[in-house]
Amino acid sequence: AHPMHGMEGMTDPRAVVTRLTRDYTFPMDQRPALLWYHDHRMDFTAPAIWRGLAGLQIVRDDAEDSLGLPSGPRELPLAITDRAFDADGSLRYPALDPTLREQPGVHEAYLAGVLGDVILVNGAPWPVHEVDAVRHRLRILNASNARHYELEAVTGDGRRLDLVQIGADQGLLEAPVAHQFLPIAPAQRYDVVIDFAGVPVGGLVRIVNRLGSGRTRDVMAFRVARRAADDSRVPRTLSTDLPTWRRSDAVRVRDFSFRAGRRHGDHGWLIGGLPFDPARSDVTVRLGDVEVWRLVADVHHPVHLHLAGFRVLSRGGKQPLPHDAGLKDTVSLRPGESAEIITRFDGYRGRYLFHCHNAEHEDMGMMANLEIV
Repeated sequence: AHPMHGMEGMTDPRAVVTRLTRDYTFPMDQRPALLWYHDHRMDFTAPAIWRGLAGLQIVRDDAEDSLGLPSGPRELPLAITDRAFDADGSLRYPALDPTLREQPGVHEAYLAGVLGDVILVNGAPWPVHEVDAVRHRLRILNASNARHYELEAVTGDGRRLDLVQIGADQGLLEAPVAHQFLPIAPAQRYDVVIDFAGVPVGGLVRIVNRLGSGRTRDVMAFRVARRAADDSRVPRTLSTDLPTWRRSDAVRVRDFSFRAGRRHGDHGWLIGGLPFDPARSDVTVRLGDVEVWRLVADVHHPVHLHLAGFRVLSRGGKQPLPHDAGLKDTVSLRPGESAEIITRFDGYRGRYLFHCHNAEHEDMGMMANLEIV
């Protein structure tokens, strides 16, 4: 699972135990947010997610409930995935070991990441959902192994509807940000409001992936079924509790490269030139310290940090992009791109992970251990 903010890590070498259960109790020290969880077995995370071992968790609080955002049937959690299927309808995944017991990894043609040719939303291929002609809150997760999306909402007459972002990975923004399209990498979440008031009854609004082609261009659609009253709103101020770390607060600046390399003599993906070793501590930080991390990528890498939410300070030495707003736990690095993030390690002492959330990259070595002392 992904440790939530401020939650002690639960890495457990005995976690795979057939027919036994274990209960965990922990404080929900967490901003309201859309979180997710998934199987994280070393070297076999990707096929487990592909086969469905993932889910959503929505954390709420009274302050968010008082904002008047769309709610009830007008709040829709949407987990977007891509999958491939065999002729009999079973999931097709190019594992070197289909039993997922011994040899990790995928066949050579899929080393960059496994893509499917069917787009699913909440497990359904290209669904059409009926809506009232009012505001709706979409809680979006990219649960794909490797596919990146650029989402836009397009009406039947070719108009784009604004995607009004109100939240990121770790909860609400300070203020809403309107987008014409929204890039979303694996593991990222966006909290978005769409207003269907200007769409005629019977009209269709398609959610399109600008990076897709053919079958992978369409994601889903909304059909406007009826007019209805709407007492929801999107306040100009959404939250006032976002951390305001400054570069001058940082006690240390660290550099990490995310690049292809060799792992046990085969192709792998490395952080700082090293493949993952569960027995090695790659980074040691002191509890409560603020640090700046500079990240650089060779190809697309969504970099995910366990334990702590972070803010994006810069991209390529320039200002962050509009979709970088808010508190995040995953930043998408484009090919050849660098980014700076800042965070305070204020949860618990212990060992945590950071890694690329292209699940195939992760399984082939692109993880590292973070020790908080």
